[in-house]
Amino acid sequence: MIEHVIYKKQNQVSNQVYNGNGQKAGRLQYDGEVGYITFPVLEEIPYIKHGFSTRLGGVSKEHLSSMNLSFTRGDEEEYVRENYRRICKAIEMDPNDLVFSDQVHDTKIHVVTEKDRGKGYQFPRELVGIDGLITNIVSLPLVTYYADCVPLYFVDPVHKAIGLSHSGWKGTVHKMAGRTMEAMAENFGTKPEDVLAVIGPSICRDCYEVSEDVAVAFQKAYNKELAEQILEKKENGKYQLDLWLANKANCLEAGILAEKITISEICTCCNSELLFSHRASKGKRGNLAAFLSLA
Repeated sequence: MIEHVIYKKQNQVSNQVYNGNGQKAGRLQYDGEVGYITFPVLEEIPYIKHGFSTRLGGVSKEHLSSMNLSFTRGDEEEYVRENYRRICKAIEMDPNDLVFSDQVHDTKIHVVTEKDRGKGYQFPRELVGIDGLITNIVSLPLVTYYADCVPLYFVDPVHKAIGLSHSGWKGTVHKMAGRTMEAMAENFGTKPEDVLAVIGPSICRDCYEVSEDVAVAFQKAYNKELAEQILEKKENGKYQLDLWLANKANCLEAGILAEKITISEICTCCNSELLFSHRASKGKRGNLAAFLSLA
């Protein structure tokens, strides 16, 4: 097994990169040609399986090359299914158990139960308009999709419950982390101070330029001091937006302790040869996926 850690800016690999909490940010691992990212803070939990896919080791062609995990971006269905078989073998999950939904950049959360097993891969995708999935059922893998937006991994080690949420700028400004914590508290008794959170690979501040209307939405959603940290105004009237810092602020506001929040510091746009990036490819790309399961 080859292990690396990915730099955010230098677009290279090393085994000595740490985030602001002094934790290893993320590890690029290989199972044969299949490359996938794991997070040491989650690797330490024996009953958790997880991973984040890369572009490496699949069978898709051209701009979808090669580990595209979307059935809706014009790929051959059998290519996508083979990609799932390969990535699931690498992270030790059964593709027939996967649960995923149609994401719409909203903050709706679905409680995944046994009746949902296989929805999206083995059975038709019936979960529509859902950007967050939570469960406390063993061997029921949650899957969400990305190409610059922020994956949020949540593990409640006390009640053995998990959450996996998709947070683009809309999900972030509407506090997707808080919505997920509320749903986990209501359904599993989760206390945010017990939760481990990982802010996964996504577009970094330096790569993410947004228009003034997006900036205004964040200025309204956050206090002035925090908004000034999240946004940097440019001479062209646009802004650089820090989704990592915004999602960390959302986690803190939801009650998650600072020392239990890990930012992976892996940028999809900086590493667009390794990871699909909507911004870097101008929309011509496949989809990455985040996986999280109670073993």
